Amino acid sequence: MQITRQAEYATRTILHLARIGKNERVATSQVAKEQKIPASFLVKIISQLSNAGILHTSRGLRGGVMLAREPESITLLEVIEAIDGPIKLNECVDSKGICSFEETCPMKLVWCDVQNNLLAKLKKTNFAQLIA
Repeated sequence: MQITRQAEYATRTILHLARIGKNERVATSQVAKEQKIPASFLVKIISQLSNAGILHTSRGLRGGVMLAREPESITLLEVIEAIDGPIKLNECVDSKGICSFEETCPMKLVWCDVQNNLLAKLKKTNFAQLIA
């Protein structure tokens, strides 16, 4: 499993803003330059993060982007899922009837366990921890 480049850029963006501070507004172009993210790609990412309630954005001369909440209340899972949607290691982990072997498959328990551990770790990891 690999997160998308878009989710990677989103995590770098939030980390960058967390280092600056919750109440500091930064130009999108500055984030793009410092994090080496294509500006046109970053616009889409910022829109998705704003829709998820992770960022505040404003336009104009004094516009820019800033965290909508404190870094300790923003988790790695939340940022990744805002971009990529729910993380699912395998279709069978949360869907009944997908696989004809689901009742006897010894791998389903492994997939479910790994999925639960991954989600727990990402949910437990917040951006205040990452900048510390």
